[in-house]
Amino acid sequence: MQTYDTIVIGNGITGAAISYELAKTGQSVLLMDDGNPHSGTRYSYGGIGYWAGTTDLTETLFRAGIARHRELSDELGADTQLRELDLLLTVEKGADIDALKAGYESFRTPPKFVPTQTACELEPQLNPDSIDGAFVTPHAHVDPMSVVAAYNQAFRRLGGHHNISAVTGLVRIGNKVTGITTESQAYPAKTVIVAAGAYSQQLLQSANIQVPLYFTHAEIVETESLDFDVRTFVMPATNARIVIENKATDFSEWQQPNHQVMPPVLEAGIIQFKDKTARIGQISRFHTAYTHPEDPTISEAKMREAMEQKIPKLTNVIGIWRHCLVTFTQDGLPLLGAVPNVENLHLFSGFTGPFALVPPVAQRYAEYMTHSLDKCSSDNLLEQMFIDRFPVLEKRSNL
Repeated sequence: MQTYDTIVIGNGITGAAISYELAKTGQSVLLMDDGNPHSGTRYSYGGIGYWAGTTDLTETLFRAGIARHRELSDELGADTQLRELDLLLTVEKGADIDALKAGYESFRTPPKFVPTQTACELEPQLNPDSIDGAFVTPHAHVDPMSVVAAYNQAFRRLGGHHNISAVTGLVRIGNKVTGITTESQAYPAKTVIVAAGAYSQQLLQSANIQVPLYFTHAEIVETESLDFDVRTFVMPATNARIVIENKATDFSEWQQPNHQVMPPVLEAGIIQFKDKTARIGQISRFHTAYTHPEDPTISEAKMREAMEQKIPKLTNVIGIWRHCLVTFTQDGLPLLGAVPNVENLHLFSGFTGPFALVPPVAQRYAEYMTHSLDKCSSDNLLEQMFIDRFPVLEKRSNL
């Protein structure tokens, strides 16, 4: 049986990107894909917030991200449906505009505030009576599954092996991981990369490994093709989800089964795709269960009501409630790198804003792993995202 240079677990945007980039360096790579149709990538908005850098690191990564996206379709030989459009961050009635302006000053390229009339000129579908203006900034968007499919096709052309099977566990001998198992067989590898999004934690726990990785239940409504156009990417100016993520990282709470860590938040947003379908939402729930903990009909009604007030033409559009899990970390940066004290095991997960970050980070990380990137220069960027920046990482035998 072949021993692969690397096995990558997970075929969302993270697994698809890193498997392709490793194959491009000449490695033998096996991509394990559980075929889950309800992944975080599948129901993502697909936004690329390349304007949103707040530090030297994130500004560098976001700029590299949009540059990478602009070349991906040609490189991969398939259309990722990249387009650049305005992001409208709508200000709710009665909101403190000065406080919002001050909050956006932390970004290296702050969005510009515009009055309601200008916002409605940019997005004619907006209800002017529902907002007190908006913040505007250039943004970009891709179709999430077109990106994954493009990576997968290019990966297979390079000789990569794509296996549609769920991984049941890691093969661990002492402190060394030597491969993975499925229900039907085991696959050996020199290195295993876990890129399974929210399920990364679950898989690592099966091998008595604990990492500070968290997740939200993200809910959206996926519509059929609309008979009108939404020109912009509309989101609320108050990003309550990010604020709560920064507070929802008490590790002891995440060890409690079926437990609500923090109250849910609703962010009334919409993005329309090139095929004229749209995704509206979203509700984020901070809950430790892997299955959805609430009544979907109530969630759907809340999202529809919020968006119908903002865009009246959405009233009674045909759509389906969707749910997935989305990872985050306690400092907003992903968890990359070799898992401390466990040989041959790497993690590539926890990306907030994955479509902006994953393509450039995957490219650089693959070069780092295969020693084709000068280690000194790579450390300046990558080491800030390595797992070992968190001293809380530990192994537990009673998980």
